[in-house]
Amino acid sequence: MMVALDGTIVAIANPAIQKDLGATFADVQWITNGYFLALAVALITAGKLGDRFGHRQTFLIGVVGFAAASGAIGLSDSIAFVVTFRVLQGLFGALLMPAALGLLRATFPAEKLNMAIGIWGMVIGASTAGGPILGGLLVQHVSWQSVFFINVPVGVIALVLGIVILKDHRAENAPKSFDVVGIALLSAAMFCLVWALIKAPEWGWGAGLTWTFIGASVVSFALFAVWESKVEEPLVPLALFRSVPLSAGVVLMVLMAIAFMGGLFFVTFYLQNVHGMSPVDSGLHLLPLTGMMIIGSPLAGAMITKMGPRIPLAGGMLCTAIAMYGMSTLEAGTGSGLMSVWFALLGLGLAPVMVGATEVIVGNAPMELSGVAGGLQQAAMQIGGSLGTAVLGAVMASKVDSDLPENWADAKLPPLSEAQLDQAAEAVQVGVAPVPPKAPPSVADQITTVAHDTFMSGMGMACLVATGVAVVAVFVAFLTKRGDNAEAGAGVGHI
Repeated sequence: MMVALDGTIVAIANPAIQKDLGATFADVQWITNGYFLALAVALITAGKLGDRFGHRQTFLIGVVGFAAASGAIGLSDSIAFVVTFRVLQGLFGALLMPAALGLLRATFPAEKLNMAIGIWGMVIGASTAGGPILGGLLVQHVSWQSVFFINVPVGVIALVLGIVILKDHRAENAPKSFDVVGIALLSAAMFCLVWALIKAPEWGWGAGLTWTFIGASVVSFALFAVWESKVEEPLVPLALFRSVPLSAGVVLMVLMAIAFMGGLFFVTFYLQNVHGMSPVDSGLHLLPLTGMMIIGSPLAGAMITKMGPRIPLAGGMLCTAIAMYGMSTLEAGTGSGLMSVWFALLGLGLAPVMVGATEVIVGNAPMELSGVAGGLQQAAMQIGGSLGTAVLGAVMASKVDSDLPENWADAKLPPLSEAQLDQAAEAVQVGVAPVPPKAPPSVADQITTVAHDTFMSGMGMACLVATGVAVVAVFVAFLTKRGDNAEAGAGVGHI
C-alpha cells in the first residue's frame, strides 16, 4: 500500500512543496521522477535479493527503509534532501514489491493463490487511485509533510505484523551467487530507457539526446542478453521467456499500464483545470474507478481460479478499451454521471488484468525465481506507466500544436507571435487557459473556450491511442494460461 500510494499521493503535494522550499518546476518534477526511476531500475535486482536471502527478510528491510526515508523527507528543509530521500524511498520500495509477491506465491496453494493475488491487486489499485484523495485531504488540512509522515506509523504496524505473521520460505534450489555484471547491465539498460521516457517531452522525441539514451538502452539490453546466456547463475535466466504465457503476461502488464497510467494522467488535468475541481473533489470523482478495482480484484481472483486467466484477461482489456473510447468522447461540459460510468468501467476492466497478469507471470516462473518474476511484473508496470505518460503526452502535444492556431484564429482572437503561441500551447496541454492578466471578461471567456476545446481534442486523441493499445492487449491475453509451476507454491518448507 505504501509503495503504490506514494506513486500518486505526492503529485497533490508538489505545489505546496514547491512554494514552501522555493523549488523550481524542474526540481519538483524530480520528486516524482527520482522515485519512479529508482523503483524501475532496482525492481528485478531486488526480486533476486529476495530469492537469494529470503523474501521475509527482504520485505521487512524494505518496510523499515521505506518508512525511515518517508520520515526523513518530512523533516527535510531543502529540495535536494527531498529528492535524495525520494530516491531512497524508491530503492526500498523496490525491495518491498517483488518480496510481497514472492511471499504470496510461497504461502498459498495453487487453488487459493489467485484470491490472494486478487486481494493484493485490490490494495495496489485502491492505493494508486486513492492517493490523490488522501493527498488532497492531508495537504489541505494538515501539511505537505504529513503526506510522508503517514508512512511511519503504517511502516511500524507492517514491521510488527510482519515479524509476528510472515514465515520465511526458501526454495531448495535458490540461487547461491550474484550476477554482478548482469545487475550492472540491466540497471544501465533500465535507467537509460526510463530516463529517455521521462526527458523526451522536454528534449523532444526527435532530439539526438533522446535517441542516444534509447540507443544506449538497446545496446545494454543486448549485452545483458548475451551475458545472461553465458553466466552460470544469471540474474534473469532467459529460459524464463521461453514460456509464452509468462512473456505474454509481461507484455500485457506493459500494455495495461500504458493505457491506464497514460489515460489517468490527463484525467486529473481534465477534472482540475477544465472542470475547476479542487484536488479533493477530483479525487472523489475518481471513486467509481477505485471502488470497482476494490470490488473487482477479489472477484477476478475467484473467476480466474475457476476458469483460468484467458477469458477474464481478454474481457478486462475489452472493458478497458471501451472505457478509454468512452473517455475520448468526453467534452468540457460533460456531467459527473457520464464520467462516472467510464471511470467505473475502467476500474472493472483493470481489476482482472492486475490480478490475472500477475498470476500468469509469477505462476509460470519456477519457485526459486518467484522474486525475479515479481520484479519483472512490477518493472513491466513501471515501464508501461512511463511509456504511457510519455507517448500519450506526445500525442496530446502534437494535437494541441496542430489545432490551437486554427482554433485561435477561428475565434477571431488577437494574433499571437510564434513564441506566444508556444507558451499558450504548453498551458493548453494541461488544460489551463492562457488568459492575459488584464483581458476583458468577454475575451477571457473566448480564450477559455478555445483552450478547453483544444485540450479536449488532444485528450480525445490520446484516449483513442490508449483504446488501440487496449485492443492489442485483448489479443495478447489469449496467449496466457494458468501457471505451470503454481502447484509448487505452498509445498516449500518453512525455515
